[in-house]
Amino acid sequence: MQTLQRIMIVDGHFLLKAGLRALLAEDADIEVLAQTDKGGDAPPAAVALTPHLLLVDRSVPGMHDVGTLVQIQRRFPAARVLIIVPNKTGHVMLASMLAGANGCIRKDATYAEFRMAIRSVLQGKPYLDTNGPEKAANAYPAGNSSSAASALDALTPRERDVLRLVAAGKSSKCIAELLSLSVKTVGKHRANLMAKLDVHNAAGLTAYAIERGLLS
Repeated sequence: MQTLQRIMIVDGHFLLKAGLRALLAEDADIEVLAQTDKGGDAPPAAVALTPHLLLVDRSVPGMHDVGTLVQIQRRFPAARVLIIVPNKTGHVMLASMLAGANGCIRKDATYAEFRMAIRSVLQGKPYLDTNGPEKAANAYPAGNSSSAASALDALTPRERDVLRLVAAGKSSKCIAELLSLSVKTVGKHRANLMAKLDVHNAAGLTAYAIERGLLS
């Protein structure tokens, strides 16, 4: 008898949820346990039968930062996680994978690509969408560890705070609210970070923060 692969869909968009459910229904060995709009609130059905795979949309409320992904993994430690990310956001893929996700795929991927990603992750193989993350993966060039440590030492406490929040996927407006700063001041801190660390975008800042253990 064929073993059913149980999947829980965490997605706030009706059409995408309906489309994914219809796609998965074509596979006799896959069972969709439940669908939910919130990353931290799975329906009782999904708890009674632990899912093998969590199909999670990063744009769902409560799923914007790496911390929430970590919480979901703690709730379902045996489940693999495939993240659906907004288009053209390689730094989000990078942060998600380094935070423990088993795969990432763009929201505008074809059904064939979704099926390939789902099958790959269910089989224990990592899946990284090939249409965008390469730039993010190479956004922070690995230099020698002593120069990286020196650059980190040169950051002010406030710059470190901003760096952690940028790496967690927060917008400048959100960072300003969290740190009681103006958006303009946050922009200056981001510019200083890029100059001191010799990186040129949010992907580079995210890669640097993860490499130096600033998100743990």
